[in-house]
Amino acid sequence: MKARLFKPFAVVSMLVLASGCTHPDAGHDPALPFDPYEQTNRDNHEFNRAVDRALLRPAGKGYVAIIPRPVQKGVSNFSSNLSLPGTIVNNVLQGRLGEASQNTLRFALNTTIGIGGVFDPSTEFKLYEAKADFGETLAVWGVREGAFVELPLLGPSTERDAVGKVVDLFTNPLTYMVQSPEKYYGTGASVASRLGDRGTYGDTIDSILYESADSYAQARTIYLQNRRFELGEAVPEDQSNDPFDLNTEGF
Repeated sequence: MKARLFKPFAVVSMLVLASGCTHPDAGHDPALPFDPYEQTNRDNHEFNRAVDRALLRPAGKGYVAIIPRPVQKGVSNFSSNLSLPGTIVNNVLQGRLGEASQNTLRFALNTTIGIGGVFDPSTEFKLYEAKADFGETLAVWGVREGAFVELPLLGPSTERDAVGKVVDLFTNPLTYMVQSPEKYYGTGASVASRLGDRGTYGDTIDSILYESADSYAQARTIYLQNRRFELGEAVPEDQSNDPFDLNTEGF
């Protein structure tokens, strides 16, 4: 058991060490994208668009057309609830113990009263999720965002957030506590939830991917501005609210 747990965290350690390797020159404007891998990123972007056009876009439209809205909401709630233990780990790693306690109480209420998280009584009690991920944890620890990257299937990211996505696969305690096949329920719910998002926000996503003059540059700008806003690293001077309140994963 110890060896089983040690291997993922050894990989995590190496990834964390590698996450800050690429940095812009001193004269680079930090407000501009740092994109030294642009050609590879554009190739990945075209691959992602092809997958979206052939699979995700029609599947998302079909999902929201066929599945009743209350069922979609229940699946989304279930997926979100199962991800909370990993969020709590990141709350703790960031030293935000109050947020960790809030998320723990939310998880307990939704798992019990909310029947495994299908329902969301915590929100009725104004006990909202304090979101956190390992990319944010790295930012709190002082790791710079590195270069912009577009990942196959996963979409826009940065080197720091790409490391965070990998580490988050291992930080959820439920990964080690729940046995098969139940441990895969969360993955299935997450996929279904993302299809629901693709169908719900279809017009907005289509306008970026298929109607803009340069969909790659547009998606890159939206992702970086949104992510920097979330992390408090760069807030637009002329806007007091998040200007891109949209899940851009999968672009």
